[in-house]
Amino acid sequence: MSRQTIRLTMAQALIKFLSNQYVERDNVEQPFFAGCFGIFGHGNISGIGQALQQYPDFRYYQARNEQAMVHTAVAFAKMKNRLQTLACTSSIGPGATNMITGAAVATTNRLPVLLLPGDIFARRNVAPVLQQLESEHTQDISVNDCFRPVSRYWDRINRPDQLLTSLPEAMRVLLSPADTGAVTIALPEDTQTEAYDYPVEFFEKNLWTVPRNRPDSRSLQRAAEWIKGSKQPLIVAGGGTIYSGATDLLRELVRQTGIPVGETMAGKGSLNFDEPSNLGALGVTGNFAANRIARVADLVIGIGTRYSDFTTASKTAFQHPDLRFININVAEFDAYKHGALVLEGDARVTLEELSALLDGYQVAASYREKCERLQTEWEAEVDRIYAVRHEPLPSQGELLGAVNELSDPRGVMVNAAGSMPGDLHKLWRARHPKNFHLEYGYSCMGYEIAGGLGIKMADPDREVYVMVGDGSYLMMSQEIVTSIQEGYKLNVILMDNSGFNSIGGLSRSLGQQGFGTRYLYPQNNVLPGDEAGDDVRLLPVDLAMNARGLGAHVIECHCHDEFTAALGAAKLNDRTTVIHIRNDRYEGVPGYESWWDVPVAEVSDAEPVREARARWEKEQVRERYFFPK
Repeated sequence: MSRQTIRLTMAQALIKFLSNQYVERDNVEQPFFAGCFGIFGHGNISGIGQALQQYPDFRYYQARNEQAMVHTAVAFAKMKNRLQTLACTSSIGPGATNMITGAAVATTNRLPVLLLPGDIFARRNVAPVLQQLESEHTQDISVNDCFRPVSRYWDRINRPDQLLTSLPEAMRVLLSPADTGAVTIALPEDTQTEAYDYPVEFFEKNLWTVPRNRPDSRSLQRAAEWIKGSKQPLIVAGGGTIYSGATDLLRELVRQTGIPVGETMAGKGSLNFDEPSNLGALGVTGNFAANRIARVADLVIGIGTRYSDFTTASKTAFQHPDLRFININVAEFDAYKHGALVLEGDARVTLEELSALLDGYQVAASYREKCERLQTEWEAEVDRIYAVRHEPLPSQGELLGAVNELSDPRGVMVNAAGSMPGDLHKLWRARHPKNFHLEYGYSCMGYEIAGGLGIKMADPDREVYVMVGDGSYLMMSQEIVTSIQEGYKLNVILMDNSGFNSIGGLSRSLGQQGFGTRYLYPQNNVLPGDEAGDDVRLLPVDLAMNARGLGAHVIECHCHDEFTAALGAAKLNDRTTVIHIRNDRYEGVPGYESWWDVPVAEVSDAEPVREARARWEKEQVRERYFFPK
């Protein structure tokens, strides 16, 4: 029997295929792709551009920067718990390579996004074409090969029939809880326009089921025995707790057992801030409650965490001599970290089965009381920082507190880079699992506004609060225009401290006096650091005026009271609003009994650097190796 076919260009077939991919988990079904962001050039205008025009039901969104549109897709996927995403298309050359940073963000954070960069001609007779990077060693290379190390799946479609085998593999990776990340399919500009007789069934509705894999039953039994035998267990809640929808089960487990919880950046919000067993932020950017318990824990139960150096305080956070780890994770790679007892599986079903095995188990009353007392003491410290009224410029901590207290309780706060992630991790009181959106796997400057747009697109009924410093704003603010074009209102809180505040603090801790971190005119061809004091020339930069020029409603503030009034006024606006305020770059939130390994120069002419090196050597010896037990 002859197979029924339809003649389409490769690009038309691609869009038609994507529009018919659906995903289901727990009997909830939805389209996997919510549309396509793109910027057109000669490398994709007549291929993907023509296909998107031909099929308007697959929504096209115009962006201003290729990196930013990937950030938007990443934030959208995170908000959707990895069950829906956006595609992103670019022209060849710089348009394509602009997306590489976004690909790294997606893959590092294990979030699905499909990248469709234009590519050089598959037929080589007209080479070198505009924006082609030539190689004297091979003709089978382009700048798109740079995507390989930051993509979970990579392919190049040199013939239109190759879509038939490439796209199902791309979907497999995008929907894998363990292997997801950026998927890059490079599309030569001539191949995009070539026609082929595609099988009709290739474009039928395809429903992909995202499984909830269960761990080995014997390992579960052993884990329950370890927990029952421990005296001071600690749960480390990572992003996988939220992606799997395991937050309610985690709450039930900790109420049942009294096991305390420390949260990673991605896992913050796994429990509401006022849950008595929630010790809050753990690690380098953690608080004294979580860090003190981590130091004495004899069993760490990691749920959906990859144990970054910020979580482990560069392998110094956990100091019990007989410490053991149990890791619940869908990814084998992460589950085996720290020599752990491996529970390789979905967090929600694993907690379901583990909870049943722990029926009747509780930690000692004295341990529960100690943890709850520390949690209460920490909340008092948060209250203290929120109540600071620093002058003449307000402190960052008090401003973050104002946003936390005055923002819509259903809203979402988004941030990524600078000094704010650490302060927010410590201070933000998360009221639901999506209240705290921190891109800290890659900590990419410029993510904030584009990410806020993706969050708003994923859930338009929520207020989105974009927390961004002047450094990140200057790197990537143009998606304000896209938010206005599409009618997605953002509340952008722009903290201006005239420089790279986070690295300024790090520089001072290394004995380098903030070198190269302030936005100032050079003095005698040298950029001033902190040693210059106030005897400096400021740059004539007006970020509030810039935001107005991009179409935002702007409110300028000069003190705490004006700032709180602005937060109230922003609620009444129906378009993106930027609240601009200057804050004191030297008035920071303290660190709380933790350490981060940033090596200091071993030899130096500067005494402050030598002193910093001595401190580093003292701390570095506390770093540990963990082996299976």
